[in-house]
Amino acid sequence: MLDALIILSFVLTGAGIGFFSVDFLPDSALQQVTNIKGLEAVTGGFGALVGIGTGLLVQTSYRRLERQIQDMPPDLLLSRAVGLVIGLLIANLMLAPLFLLPIPEKFGFIKPITAVMGSLLFAVSGMSLAETNGRALLRLINPNSYETMLISEGTLKPAKTKVLDTSCIIDGRIEDLLETGFIEGQLLLPQFVLQELQRVADSSSDQKRARGRRGLDILNRIRQDYPDRVVIDPADYDNISAVDAKLVKLAQEMNAQLLTTDYNLNKVASVQQVSVLNINDLAKAIRPNYLPGDDIAIRVLKEGKEPSQGVGYLNDGTMVVVEEGQDFIGDELVVVVTGALQTSAGRMIFARPDRSALASS
Repeated sequence: MLDALIILSFVLTGAGIGFFSVDFLPDSALQQVTNIKGLEAVTGGFGALVGIGTGLLVQTSYRRLERQIQDMPPDLLLSRAVGLVIGLLIANLMLAPLFLLPIPEKFGFIKPITAVMGSLLFAVSGMSLAETNGRALLRLINPNSYETMLISEGTLKPAKTKVLDTSCIIDGRIEDLLETGFIEGQLLLPQFVLQELQRVADSSSDQKRARGRRGLDILNRIRQDYPDRVVIDPADYDNISAVDAKLVKLAQEMNAQLLTTDYNLNKVASVQQVSVLNINDLAKAIRPNYLPGDDIAIRVLKEGKEPSQGVGYLNDGTMVVVEEGQDFIGDELVVVVTGALQTSAGRMIFARPDRSALASS
C-alpha cells in the first residue's frame, strides 16, 4: 500500500507540474499554439511519465533504506539518531548569524545554499562521530534491575566485552573456556575479523585453508551454543588498513578487552593501554608445577638424546625426559620428578621410573 502511495504521489505531482508548466511559456510561444488544452494534456502526460520513473526510483531507495535500518544494531541506530539531532542543532546555531549579514539581493541565493550545505555537513559529521565514539555510551539497559542498581552504586562491576581476534578463534581453546564458564561478558566479533577469517579459509595454501575452515567451524559452534553472547559488530575503519590496528582501535573506543593468542598484538595493545586476555598466558598460568618427588603417569614415546633416556609429553606439551626410560618406549608408567628446567622453547621436566610402582605391577 505504501509503495503505491509513493508512486501515485509522484505521478500526480509530475502531471500537475507538466500541466501548469504551459502557463510559464512566453506569450509569443503561446500565440503560435492553436490548441492550448491539447498542449496542457501533452505536458501533463509527459510529467506523469517522469513522475512514474521518479516514484519507482524513490520507492526502491526507500525499501533499501528500510532494510538497512532493520538490520542495524539498536545501539548503532540510536547513536546515529542522536548524532544527527546534535549535528543539525549545531548547524542551526552556527548558521543563524549568517542570515543577519547584509548580503545584496543579487547574492541572496548564498544564504539558502549555505544553510542547506552546512546542515548536510554537520548532520553527516554528527552521525559519523556518534557512530565512532558514542557506541559504548548508548547501551540499552534495564533501569529497574537489581544488578543495574548495584552497578550504579559501584558495588558490582559489569563484565567487560571481549573483542575476538582471528588467532584466538583458529586456536580453538576459546570453545573449551566458554564451556568452563571462566570467560564472562559479551563476545564481540568485528565484521573485519570475520572477513579476514574467510580470506584465510579461501587461501591457496592448503595449511592456511584448513586453519581458516577450522576457525569458521569453531565460530559456528560457538554462535549456536551461545547465541545471546556472540555478537557480530559491523564497525569498520576505512582509514586503517591493518586488522590488528582496527582491533586495538575498536577495543579502545568500547573500553573492551582484547582476546587473542597473538604475541605481537598483545604487546602493541598493551603499549596503547588496551586490556588484553592472552590465552597462551592463561595456559602457562594454570600449568601444574611439579616438584622433585612428585609422581607423574606418562607414556614414553621415543628415545632421548642421551643413552638410556626416554621422552614423553604431558597434555600441555611439556617434555618429560625419563632417565633409564629407553626400555619402556611405548609403555605407560609412573615416573618420579627429579628436577625441572625452564628454556626459551618451554619447560622441561626430568624424571626416573618409580621402581616401587613397577615392582607392584
